[in-house]
Amino acid sequence: MSFSEINLSEVYVAPISFMMVSAWLVTITLRRVTNRFGLSRRVWHPALFVLAVYVIALSSMVLVLGK
Repeated sequence: MSFSEINLSEVYVAPISFMMVSAWLVTITLRRVTNRFGLSRRVWHPALFVLAVYVIALSSMVLVLGK
């Protein structure tokens, strides 16, 4: 599969932008789960952990959708 621009009301949008939004939604969900079970207290630097989870989610989406 090759990535191509998406026409959204006469504006061409890169497909990575949709993947970024969906990765952020996954990250928010995972962050709420970790907060609910108290796992976020065991992380050394919570903001850095959230960034790492976001990067992992985004790169996984790009790898899966790119094949």
